Amino acid sequence: MDTDVLVVGAGPTGLTLANELRVAGVPVVLADKLSQRSTLSKAGGVQSRTQEAFDQRGLLEPLLADGNHPVGTAHFAGITLPLTRDRHAQPWRSIPQVVIEEFLERHLAAHDIHVRRDHELTGLAQHEDGVTATFASGEVVRSRYLVAADGGRSTVRSLLGAEFPGRPGTMTSVAADVRLGGAGQAMTHARSEDGHWVSVFPLGTDTRGRPLRRLALGGPGRSLPRDVPVTEEEIREGLRVVFGSRVELLELRYARRITNAARQAARYRHGRVFLAGDAAHVHLPIGAQGMNTGIQDALNLGWKLGAAVRGWAPEHLLDTYHAERHPVGAAVLRNVQAQSLLMDQQGTGDPDLAAAKGLFAALAELREVQYHLDDVLSGMGIRYPMPGSDDQPLVGLPAPDQHLGPVRSHELLRCGRGLLIDPADRFGEVAGRWRDRVDRVGQGTDAEPMLIRPDGYVCWAGDPDGLRAALGHWFGSRNLL
Repeated sequence: MDTDVLVVGAGPTGLTLANELRVAGVPVVLADKLSQRSTLSKAGGVQSRTQEAFDQRGLLEPLLADGNHPVGTAHFAGITLPLTRDRHAQPWRSIPQVVIEEFLERHLAAHDIHVRRDHELTGLAQHEDGVTATFASGEVVRSRYLVAADGGRSTVRSLLGAEFPGRPGTMTSVAADVRLGGAGQAMTHARSEDGHWVSVFPLGTDTRGRPLRRLALGGPGRSLPRDVPVTEEEIREGLRVVFGSRVELLELRYARRITNAARQAARYRHGRVFLAGDAAHVHLPIGAQGMNTGIQDALNLGWKLGAAVRGWAPEHLLDTYHAERHPVGAAVLRNVQAQSLLMDQQGTGDPDLAAAKGLFAALAELREVQYHLDDVLSGMGIRYPMPGSDDQPLVGLPAPDQHLGPVRSHELLRCGRGLLIDPADRFGEVAGRWRDRVDRVGQGTDAEPMLIRPDGYVCWAGDPDGLRAALGHWFGSRNLL
């Protein structure tokens, strides 16, 4: 083999996965068909759960120190959810995708992992013990596993002939990174009486300290083919229709047309090939959910591939990637489709739809509704199906960050190993059998006893009789040495 894992695609998903494999001590090759990193910010915000995961790898603090990334307020279909702003330790922040990609690529390069650019995949063949990938240059790379992180028009998915069911796009709208005059600082979703609409979200500032905005607009007659270039005049006209002369375009950084296509791969695993990020699921970009979901795909898959390469993964472990992440992707598609409908992005002006939006907006003033929507949008409400989750409320959820003497439990996950918090010092003998892959800490603290997977999810809590089974289920056969 030339490497243990070949990752095709160096967007946020592929870069995150490469880092997870690095943490696991697994050789990885990261290839991308682009000659240089994209300057397109396809997403503009980072969810609470994604930030927690970055914190668990020691990446959050340097990422936030890398620029001005203001805290924002979550929204659902343009309806703000102010009661959720301080609900989590890491609130929603505006961090453009281009910033995340640059940061992760520099981080990997500092650990001698460099993106192989101008590598366009043209062929793929699976064997009993690995995968052979052929690139346009004629280069051949053999690996034990291959991960497709190459976007919504994934070459890997096409070469696999993988099923990608769902709905094709029925309309397009414009997405752009801009500087605006008169837009204010807050998120805005406004529409004209004839159905034209504009959404504006803060993106922090540029290198000269000037505010940047993510802008989206659409409405009747604005659904043009994706390959039609977006012009400055088109954006100026869209702003005039909705805002009059109150808001003006000062600078256009980039613009593209996006569709409301909604598709999801039927299977995320195809033998030794895995689909992640937009290669596994595509939808209308709303709330940066696509980028965050892709990063979470990578976090879920990375440690499992690491365990398989290093030889201690239980037989079922790689299959849990699809079992855990496919329902999450399906849920994202559903909530995005609901938001798109309520926002009337096609500009139909349907009075029945307006009535439904009004009723929903009234319901969204309730604390319980805001909290539910926040669970959906922040990633903090994801609960993976796991043994023991029916009896223990923590099992399957992201692990809380507990103080264990001078350190936090999130800090102890930075090595990419499992973590057993054992405050009463009861489980030393049992856990010792897995000491090569699970750390045990917490004696003398008042922390909650729990077993945490390398991706930061609780896989056992409370019941002493279930610990041995949980260790075997997630961390393989015990080490008898």
